[in-house]
Amino acid sequence: MALGQAVFKAALSDETPLVLTNRQHSGILKGAHNSAPFLMPNELPKAYDPAAIEQKWADFWVAEKLFDTPLNQPSDGRKPFVMLLPPPNVTGRLHMGHMLNQTEMDILARWHRMLGEESVWVPGTDHAGIATQMMVEKQLKAEGTNRKELGRDAFLDRVWQWKSQYGGAITTQMKRLGASVDWGREYFTMDENLSNAVTEAFVRLHEQGLIYRGSYIVNWDPIQQTAVSDLEVEHKETVGKIYHLRYPFADGSGSIVIATTRPETMLGDVAVVVNPEDERYKAFVGKTIKLPLVGREIPLLADEWAKPEFGTGAVKVTPAHDPNDYEIGKRHQLAELTIMDETAHIDLPGSPYHGLDRYEARKKILEDLEAQGLLVEIKDHTLAIATSQRSGAVIEPRLSMQWFIKIQPLADKAIAAVEEGHIKFTPPMYAKTYFEWMRNIHDWCISRQLWWGHRIPAYHCPQCGTTCVARTRPERCGSCDHAELQQETDVLDTWFSSGLLPFTVFGWPEPTEDSAKFYPTDLLVTGFDILFFWVARMIMLGTHFMLDVPMPDGSKRELKDAVPFRDVYIHALVRDADRQKMSKTKGNVIDPIEIIERFGTDAVRFTLASQASPGTDIAFSEARTEGYRAFANKIWNAARFLFLQIDRARTAGYKMTMGAANPVGALPEITPIETRWIFARLNAVTVEVDNALKDYRFDEAANAVYQFFWGEFCDWYLELVKLRLDFPELKEGEQPIQNPETAISLAGLVGVFEASLRLLSPFMPFLTEELWHALYEGKPYAKSIALTRFPQPSDFPADDATVSAINTLQELINTIRGLRKDLGVPEKEAAPILIHGDHRTLALADAHRDMLAKLARVSDVDFASETLTGTDARSGVGFDVRVVYERQIDVPAERERLTKEIAKLTKGLEAANRQLGNEGFMAKAPANVIEGLKKQQSETQLLYDKAKAALEALPA
Repeated sequence: MALGQAVFKAALSDETPLVLTNRQHSGILKGAHNSAPFLMPNELPKAYDPAAIEQKWADFWVAEKLFDTPLNQPSDGRKPFVMLLPPPNVTGRLHMGHMLNQTEMDILARWHRMLGEESVWVPGTDHAGIATQMMVEKQLKAEGTNRKELGRDAFLDRVWQWKSQYGGAITTQMKRLGASVDWGREYFTMDENLSNAVTEAFVRLHEQGLIYRGSYIVNWDPIQQTAVSDLEVEHKETVGKIYHLRYPFADGSGSIVIATTRPETMLGDVAVVVNPEDERYKAFVGKTIKLPLVGREIPLLADEWAKPEFGTGAVKVTPAHDPNDYEIGKRHQLAELTIMDETAHIDLPGSPYHGLDRYEARKKILEDLEAQGLLVEIKDHTLAIATSQRSGAVIEPRLSMQWFIKIQPLADKAIAAVEEGHIKFTPPMYAKTYFEWMRNIHDWCISRQLWWGHRIPAYHCPQCGTTCVARTRPERCGSCDHAELQQETDVLDTWFSSGLLPFTVFGWPEPTEDSAKFYPTDLLVTGFDILFFWVARMIMLGTHFMLDVPMPDGSKRELKDAVPFRDVYIHALVRDADRQKMSKTKGNVIDPIEIIERFGTDAVRFTLASQASPGTDIAFSEARTEGYRAFANKIWNAARFLFLQIDRARTAGYKMTMGAANPVGALPEITPIETRWIFARLNAVTVEVDNALKDYRFDEAANAVYQFFWGEFCDWYLELVKLRLDFPELKEGEQPIQNPETAISLAGLVGVFEASLRLLSPFMPFLTEELWHALYEGKPYAKSIALTRFPQPSDFPADDATVSAINTLQELINTIRGLRKDLGVPEKEAAPILIHGDHRTLALADAHRDMLAKLARVSDVDFASETLTGTDARSGVGFDVRVVYERQIDVPAERERLTKEIAKLTKGLEAANRQLGNEGFMAKAPANVIEGLKKQQSETQLLYDKAKAALEALPA
C-alpha cells in the first residue's frame, strides 16, 4: 500500500480517521468481497502453517472464478497478456518439471494481471493417444480381454470412461498449487469443437496438396503396433553383434561375404550392394546371388551407400525393413518384400520361420546358416538401438502405408518467422537449435495405427479403391457411386492436434472476438524436450493457417501477426541436489506434492523461482526450500508485529480505517528518516523486479524481493520504526494525545507492508492472500490481492540522499556490532563509542543517537578530532569508531587478525595498482570504471593504513 500526502494530513487530524488507500485497476476489480475465508489480525496463529491456509485459498480462487475472462467479448481496452499452458497428458501426474513450468507461468500471469493487463492463461489436457490407449489396454488385459475382442466402438467407450474417472488428476493438482489459469477456458484436445477444427485443418492441407498418402519406411512400435515419429524414438548405445554371412553366386563360381547386424531380415533381401570404387568387388558387380535359406536369386549391384570400411564392404538390401535400403531400392527399382507382421513376427507362410518372433527367427537362421557353413564369423559391434519412448519396444523399421504432411512449404514460413524476429527465443541459443532442425526436416508422418485419437477424415471405396478426404462422411463414392465407404482406421499423431492449439482454442476456423483479441499469444514457456515435438509444429501450422485469416480491421495479415506466440522461453531442467538428472532408476525423483505437504507450496515455488535463470539447470535442495519456509515464517511474524501495533494504536485513540490506496506523494517534512528510506527502497526494488521479470530472470526477481523483505524490511526497518511507535495507555477519562511522527510512522509501516505483500504476491500467492485479507480485516476493496495493483516505481518517492544516509548508518551499526563482539562486550550491556570521520557521518551519528542505542547498544556518542587506532577501534568508509570498553585484550589473537587483514588489503591494493598502471587498460576502460577503481584503491589504502597503525599500536 502506498500513502499519499492526503493520508498524512488525515493522520494528524483528531477528527479524520487514518485512511490507508490503494488505487484500483479500471475494469478488473469488481468491488470488495466480504465472504472470503480470512483470519482477523488478532486471530493469526503464532506459527505459520501453510497447510492451514493453502487449500482454502486454492478452493476460493477456483470457486470465485477469479482468473476467468469473458468469452468472446469485445476488447475493454486493456492490453492482453496471453499464454497457453503446455497441455499435460490426460494420463499424467505432476512432476517437478511441471511445477517449475507452472511456477514460472503463474508468476508471469499474476504479474501481468496486477499490471492491469487482461491476463489470459489457457489450460487444457492432451488426449495422449499412445499413452492413454496403453493405460486402458492394461486394464483390459487384467480383465482377460483386449481391444480387438471388444471392437473399436466399445473400446473407445472404455477410454472415455477411464478419462472421466482418472483423467482429471493433474488438473486437480494444478488447482491445489493455485495456478491462476482461466478455468473457464479449459479444453481437452478431443472436445467436439477442437476435433472439428482438426478435421478442418486436415482437409484444408489435403486440398492444398500438402497431405499425401503412400508406403514409406516408418519407425514401427511392435508392442503398440503403430508408427511413431523420429522424435518419439530414443537411441541407446549398446554393444551388439555384427554377423558376416556367405552369400554364394548363382553360377557356382564362388561367393561374397556380407555384413549385417540384423540377420533375420535376410529373408526379405532383394539385392547385395558394394561401393562402385571398391576394388575388391568391381569384377563381381552384375553377378547373381542365390539367397541362402530362401533360394531366391538376387543381383549384386554397385551403390555409393555401401562403405568399404564397414564390415566386409558388402551389404544386403531389404527395402521394406530399413530406411537406407528403402532409398537404395528406389534408386535401383528393387522389389519391396515385407517379411514381418505388425508384432515383429515373421510372416512368410510356408517358411520354416513363419510365426517366429524376430529374435527367435534370428537364432534359428544363424543355426541354419552355421549348419550350411555360411556363417563366417560373429563380432562385437557397438550400435545404437532405437526404442519407443512410450512402450520401450525396440523399433522395427517397416514399410507401411501412412499419411504425411509435406513439410517444406510450412517450414519456410516457420524459419522466416524466427529469422525476421517475429518470434524470439530465450535463451537465444535455442534459435540456432531450431534452425538446424528446421532446415533438415523431413516430411511428417501424421498417421498412427491406434484407435484412440482424431480419426483421419478419409474414406475408402472397397469397390473401386478410390480414397476421398472430406469434412463429413460422403454418402456415396464419387467415382463409382458405391454406397458403403469405409473410413480410414488410422488416427492422427497427437502432435498434429496440439500443434493447432494456439488458434483452435480461440475458435478457429470461425472468426471470433477471442481470436481477434488474443492471437497471437504473447509467450510460450516450455521445456527443451518438446522444442521439435510441439514448438516447431505450432510455428509451422500457425504461420500457415493464420496467414490466411484477416486482421480484426479486415486488412491482410502479415507473417508477424500469424505467428502463434511472440516469445518462447525454454526453462531449465530440475535436477536433484547433486545436480543429477532425476530418474526412477536412480531413485532420486522428487514428488512435488509430497514436498509441498512438508514445506508449503509457497516455499517450493520460491525455491524454484530463486534458481530459475535462463539456460541454467536447477539443483533442487530441500535445505534451500526449508530456508524459504523460514522466509515465509519471517513474513508471518512481521505481520503479527504489525497487527499488534495497529491494536496498540487503536487502544491509544488513533483512528484507523483501511481503504483503497494511491501512490505516495511528497512526504511531510517531519517524516522520519527510516520511513523515507523504506519508501525509496521500495521504489528501487520494484524497478529491479519489473526489469528482471521482463527478461525472464525469475531468480533475480525473487532474490530482489527476498533481500528487500527479509534484509531491509524485517531486519532493519521494523527495528528502526519501533523507535517511533510509542502508544501510551489511556487512563479513564483521558483524551488521546496523538504524536504526528508516530501517526506518520504507523501509516508508513502499514503502507509499506501492504505494498510488500503485493510485491511478493506473484511468488508466494497463498501467504500474501492470507495476510492481505487479515490486514483488511476480511473486508478488502478487492476479492483478492491478485486483483490489485502491482507496486510501481512511480508509487514511491525516490530519495538517494536518505538511502545513502541509511547505508552509512547501517555500516556504522554493523561495524560497532562487530567490534563489540570482538571485544567481548556482553550482549545486553550498552557501551559508549568514540567516532572520528567526515562531517556528514558525524552529523548522522549525532542526529540518530537513538538508532545507535537501539540497534548497536550504544550508551553515549562522543567525537574524536584524530584518527582512532588500536584493538578497540574499527574503520569504515568515511569513519573510524572505538567502543569504549575495558577488557583484557588477547594480544596474540588480535595481532594474528590484523596481520591477516593487512595481507588481504595488500592483495587488493596490488590488484588495483596493476589495473591502474596498465596503459592499455586505462586507454580502453570507460571513465566510470576507472573512477570506480580509483575510489576503491583510495578506500582500500585508508583501511590498510588504519590496520597497519592498529598493529603497530599493540604492545610487544
